[in-house]
Amino acid sequence: MARKLLSLQFSYTDEAGRAYSRREFLADLKNLSAATAGDPKLTMYGLLATVSGERNSPDGNTAFFLDIWVKQKGAWRALARHNVLLADGAAALSRGDGKAIECTNPCQIMPYRVRSPAEQDVLNAFLAIEKASIAHDAQEWSKHVTDEFMLYRSGYVPIDKAARIAAIERQQQAGSSVTVGELQAVQLSVYGDAAAMITTQMLPDNSRPPYRAARVWVRRNGQWLMTVSVQTDIQTP
Repeated sequence: MARKLLSLQFSYTDEAGRAYSRREFLADLKNLSAATAGDPKLTMYGLLATVSGERNSPDGNTAFFLDIWVKQKGAWRALARHNVLLADGAAALSRGDGKAIECTNPCQIMPYRVRSPAEQDVLNAFLAIEKASIAHDAQEWSKHVTDEFMLYRSGYVPIDKAARIAAIERQQQAGSSVTVGELQAVQLSVYGDAAAMITTQMLPDNSRPPYRAARVWVRRNGQWLMTVSVQTDIQTP
């Protein structure tokens, strides 16, 4: 039964950043059994939907989860499951260490072969967000995310659009440099006016651990906007 519910492109990221393919997930399904989620939130984006909320991880911690579902051949199938452990209290985003590193990946090159104009538009929007972050341009950054945008990152409290703008402005005032994650792997799927982007990334200055990210995009008034980003640090054994 579970096999029929999973897209062939399905991937699962646990709260430790471990990635499982569809085959690996099904093979280890008993050990990966999901705990009951409390008050999950369903959001529809046409041919793509998200279910998000909190569930208990196997080690007893409370993890935020984002499940991405897509409609394929008339049936809803899970495309991705992504977990992340957040902070218990307030935690501000790092201001950086002041070292400037030229952005080659993803600013100049990306390890991904574009398959459609829609994919190119999503990648262009992603690149605009990354460049705006580097330039401390909060106004430009805000043009490429939805009003309901949320960022979930390992070890931090959830961050909404206003809080992210404030963080960019603080970085500008402090004169600190921002380094964005280099793309190591990209999985991009477009479904009508929505898209899912699953990446593995690492910072060239190693200022944070490598991480896996799940991002959801929506097209509104002809423009692709990021509506949620979930980033899980990859923990080394």
